Amino acid sequence: MSDRDAEIDRLASGAASGDAVALGQLLPLIEVDVLRIATKFLPNRFDAEEAAQDALLAVSRHIDEFDGRARFTTWLYRITANRSIDTYRRLRREWERSAGVLPADLPADRRTSVQAGTTIDLLEATRIVDDKFCEPVLLRDFCGMSYAEISIELGIAEGTVASRISEGRSRLQRVIDRW
Repeated sequence: MSDRDAEIDRLASGAASGDAVALGQLLPLIEVDVLRIATKFLPNRFDAEEAAQDALLAVSRHIDEFDGRARFTTWLYRITANRSIDTYRRLRREWERSAGVLPADLPADRRTSVQAGTTIDLLEATRIVDDKFCEPVLLRDFCGMSYAEISIELGIAEGTVASRISEGRSRLQRVIDRW
């Protein structure tokens, strides 16, 4: 664990215990990470920034729910992913209400956030497939964690990580294929 990660975990624990100063120091420290995660889900920077701001607000409002059983970064990832999904759904509803016609002057990458849903489809599928299979897939494919890091994060053997990733990808693909 890097010094930065240790500092984030320390501040998160303090903030979860009600330390407003720790929360004030934590939010600017994680802002770049939150935006990086949101950008993986929403290709348009503006949309990703909107989701990131929503995620940071959710962190500040719900930090007391962080219990420290998992690393803070895992908890943060979930919040950011959920806020990204919410942003995507809102954009999609707006697009559908406009009869699927996007204004011609809307930048192409902004249209991409509304029309491209493969990442969001994957996240939607994770709501159906058992978490024990989804979490290793998300940690590997979206957070870029190694099998060893996932093993430590989840407290399971590396071989189990590998088999859960394989099974998780298979289950997720079957759900997506049904849509």
